[in-house]
This record gives sequence, C-alpha cells and structure tokens, in this order.
Amino acid sequence: MSERKPPGVSFDSWTDKQIRDAAARGEFDRLPGAGKPLPSDVEADYDEQWWIKRKLAREGISVLPPTLALRKEAEDALVAAIAAPSERIARKIITDVNVKIRDMMFKPPPGPPLGMKPYDVEEVVRQWRERRAR
Repeated sequence: MSERKPPGVSFDSWTDKQIRDAAARGEFDRLPGAGKPLPSDVEADYDEQWWIKRKLAREGISVLPPTLALRKEAEDALVAAIAAPSERIARKIITDVNVKIRDMMFKPPPGPPLGMKPYDVEEVVRQWRERRAR
C-alpha cells in the first residue's frame, strides 16, 4: 500500500480499490479473530469510545484528574503499607505517598481539591504491628 493516490480519483474509491486488491491477494486470510465478533466487556448500551477506554485500561493509563489519581494511589499505599512484610517497608511506602500528598497540598493542580492530609506514619505502623501480631 505504498502507492500514491492518483490525481482525480476520490479517496473513497481509491481506498475501496486498495481493500479489494488486498482481499484478492489473500492478505486478510487467517487473521487472528477472523469471523469472530469483537469482544464486548459490557452488554449494555453502545459506547462509541469503547475501544479508547479498553486501550487506556490495557496500557494502565489513568484518565482521572491528578488529585483523584493521588487519592487512589494514597488508598492503595495505605493498604500496601498495612500488608507490608516489614516495618521499614511500611514506613517507606507511607513516607513516599506523604511526599506526594504534601506536594499536591502546596502546589494544587487544576481540578477538584485533594481533600486529604498526609498519613500519620506512626499510626500506620501501629496498625501494621497489630495486624502482624494477629
């Protein structure tokens, strides 16, 4: 498909010809998923941006505003700290997320307010010790 569109030919007819020629050469034979319906995560109303959302999810890209993404990261960090294998690791997890929270508090980005304050490292470590004792 490296040839250029000839002058005077519409893009639609030229593109259709390219597809017909490729099909005649068998370039569409034995493609993965041929003859199968497109996978559908939800059987609800049609969403015309389904493929964008699936690509973002597959790539692990967040579309949340920075403050909401940090809230989620902070919640995940708290869970990870409580389940950490050592007190040192629990302290590091909470200290690292606290740095991000403080940065966001003093240099707020556009979007909704963060509405959080840094975690009390000693309180998280106390919870870690309690969980560890059980």
